[in-house]
Amino acid sequence: MQKDLTKGSALKNIITFSLPFLLANFLQTFYGMADLFIVGQYNGAASLSGVSIGSQVMHMITVMLVGIAMGSTVMIGRYVGERKEEEKRMTVGNTIIIFMILSLIVTLILLFFINPIVSIMSTPVEAIQETTIYLKICFIGIPFITAYNIISSIFRGLGDSKSPMYFVAVACFFNIVLDFIFIGYFNMHAVGAAFGTVISQLMSVIVALFAIIKRKLIVIHRHHFKLHKKIIKDIFKIGFPISMQDGLIQISFIIITIIANSRGVDIAAAVGVVEKIISFLFLVPSSMLSAISAICAQCVGTKQHQRARQTLRYGCFIALGFGIFFALTCQFISKEILSLFTSEAAVIMYGSQYLKGYVLDCVFASIHFCFSGFFTAYGYSMISFIHNVISIVLIRVPGAYITSKLFPDTLLPMGLTPALGSILSAIICVSIFIIMKKKNKFDY
Repeated sequence: MQKDLTKGSALKNIITFSLPFLLANFLQTFYGMADLFIVGQYNGAASLSGVSIGSQVMHMITVMLVGIAMGSTVMIGRYVGERKEEEKRMTVGNTIIIFMILSLIVTLILLFFINPIVSIMSTPVEAIQETTIYLKICFIGIPFITAYNIISSIFRGLGDSKSPMYFVAVACFFNIVLDFIFIGYFNMHAVGAAFGTVISQLMSVIVALFAIIKRKLIVIHRHHFKLHKKIIKDIFKIGFPISMQDGLIQISFIIITIIANSRGVDIAAAVGVVEKIISFLFLVPSSMLSAISAICAQCVGTKQHQRARQTLRYGCFIALGFGIFFALTCQFISKEILSLFTSEAAVIMYGSQYLKGYVLDCVFASIHFCFSGFFTAYGYSMISFIHNVISIVLIRVPGAYITSKLFPDTLLPMGLTPALGSILSAIICVSIFIIMKKKNKFDY
């Protein structure tokens, strides 16, 4: 169902819109963590490392596709605000065609380069076979993974964040059940985790398509699928910088993983597990980014610019509060959190060190995530791309490398570098916002 997010309490809107989004992201991250948890219970460090490395590659691909899809979410949201029904339907139709083609191209390219990808990741020798087969199965399933995320982006552009939550709940249920069957009962190791992921995504897509057909959420005809140059340009103008930004962030994570992988399978497994934990903790700022983008896009369509800034302010307060809570809590229970995924003492020790530093990133990332959502709604997604590139090039990557060399016996300093990078990004975002506000760039 389509929802007008430009009326009523701005605080209530951002809470009611972001909460289902948060729960959907929680479920999606939860079943990703379930893969590691179940593999860790039944298999050793090699399988655990294979799934963690493979899932990191898959996460990078997924966030880049979702980044482009953000262009569709924003444009649909604007047309909803402007009451432009035909343009909204054209955007939906073009989004479906674009991503069908894109997913097939990406699948073929990744399958062709699978061995170089495993090599680039500096995968420990013990985990090469597990990582390769995990990625091969997941690459084949990319069209299903893409379909789920695209359908979700369309729903959110229409102001409906609840339906995607139900779809991912279906995927979560099937993934956990299949993991226990494939990994626990059939002892299929990383192969079982991969099959569980792909099949569960397929099930969520089937449920989503059934919901669209039954509820007649949006009526589109054959001519809406005809590629429209302006619509495609608008989608990529907003989505491509976000995709590249998210891709570069994931590349920086992968470089850090490569640095960790070169130090042995225990550290590789520890870093992989912590990356999953951090992705869970980042659900709040990520949800705020998407919620702010969708809500502010409708505000831009109705020219309610003061309301858009109010939405940004509320989003920052909510995300920052959760970030501080996570950062403080993990200082005291980091080992207990790591022990949920593995019983190997070395992995727990290194993972605890890495998590205590890395979790501070939740505080400062909350700020630049919210501003990135606001900039995206106004069509300035390139700002987010720029500040993330600066952060990665100046701090995140060189910081991880230098600290790994200077502190070979602990992962704590390496874990602190992402937080330093986010501090720089936050400073850049706030500064640009102040400058652009003075120039009335958010009042057109």
